[in-house]
Amino acid sequence: MTDLIRSAGLSYYPEVARSVGLDPRQMMRKVRLPLAVLDKPDTPIAVTSLRRLLELSAEASGAEDFGLRLAERGGLTNFGAVGLIVREQATVGEAIEAFSRFIHVHHDGMKLDVVRDGKTVTLALHLRGRQPSAPRQSIDMAIGSIHRIIQSLFGSDWRPLEVHLHYPPPHDRKRYRDFFSCRVTFNADEDAILLSAHDMERRIPSAHPLIANYLRKRIEAIETRPTSWEGKVDEVVRILLASGDCTVERVAEHLACTRRTIHRHLAASGTSFSAILDAQRADLVVQLIDDPGRPLADIATQLGFSAQSAMARWFRGRFGCTITAWRKGVRPLPPAGLPSATAA
Repeated sequence: MTDLIRSAGLSYYPEVARSVGLDPRQMMRKVRLPLAVLDKPDTPIAVTSLRRLLELSAEASGAEDFGLRLAERGGLTNFGAVGLIVREQATVGEAIEAFSRFIHVHHDGMKLDVVRDGKTVTLALHLRGRQPSAPRQSIDMAIGSIHRIIQSLFGSDWRPLEVHLHYPPPHDRKRYRDFFSCRVTFNADEDAILLSAHDMERRIPSAHPLIANYLRKRIEAIETRPTSWEGKVDEVVRILLASGDCTVERVAEHLACTRRTIHRHLAASGTSFSAILDAQRADLVVQLIDDPGRPLADIATQLGFSAQSAMARWFRGRFGCTITAWRKGVRPLPPAGLPSATAA
C-alpha cells in the first residue's frame, strides 16, 4: 500500500535544488511528481516518489547533505495542522508528545516513539517502507526537521545530548556536527535524537491552552487516514477535483503507480475509478452550483466534463432534475440505486 505525505514536504525543494545547481522541475519530472503540487501544500503525494526525488537530487548534485538542507529551511509551518497544535502546547514535552501523536496526519508512514529512561529521553524515528530501512536523505530530512522543531520551541541556544543515525558516516561528518550541535553517532542501532528529561519541562511562552484544545479536537476529527486503495484514491480524487485537475493518470502520479494498478485494486475492492469520481463530482457539484454567479461552463471544466452540455446530462441523470431547477429548490427523489438529493 502506498504511504502518502502532504506535498508541503516539497515547499523548499526548488530553492535547495537550485542552490546545488539542479533544475527542480526537471528533477520532479524524472520521478513523475506533478509540478502543480509545489503550489498546493495539502495535496497528498506518494512517499516513495519523494524519497526517489531526494536520493536522485543528492546523487546528481553531489550534495551528501541534501536532506539536511531541506530540514534547515523548514519548520513547523511545513507540518500544517500538526505544526499548529505542536506550537500551542504548554511545554516542550507536551509538544513532542503531540507531534508523536499526530504526525501520521502529515505523513502516514512516519512514527516517532518517545522513550523516557531516567534523565534521558529518546525520540526514535521510524519511516515505513518496502526497504529494510528508509533511504538516508529521507532520514536526514525527517530527523533534521524534528531537531528544527524542538529548537524553534526552545530558541537557538538548545542542543540535544546526542543524535544517532543507523547508516554509515558521510564524507563530511563536520556538517552533521554543525547542524545538530552535538555528538553524532553513525552505524547506530536506530535513528534517534537524545535529549535531557529536564528539557521536556521547558515551558513555551507563546502557548495558548484554549487554542491547543480547539486544534486537538479539530485534528482528532480528521486524523483517521485511509488505509485501503479505495480510501486513498478517494482522498486524492477529492483534492484534485477541487483544483480542477483530476484524471486517473494524475491520481496515478500522486500514488506513484500506473492507472492499471489503480483499476486492478479498485476492482478487487468491488468499485471503480469512475464510481469514485462520480461520487466526488456529485458531492462537489451541489456546492459549486449553489453560487449563482459561478458560470456553469467553469464548473463543467473544473469537474472534468468535455462540455457544459455533458455536465447537464450527467446532473439530470444523477439528481433527476436540471441544474436550473435545483437552484430553484427542486429536490426530486433519485432513481433506484442513487443517493437522495439531500444526501448528495
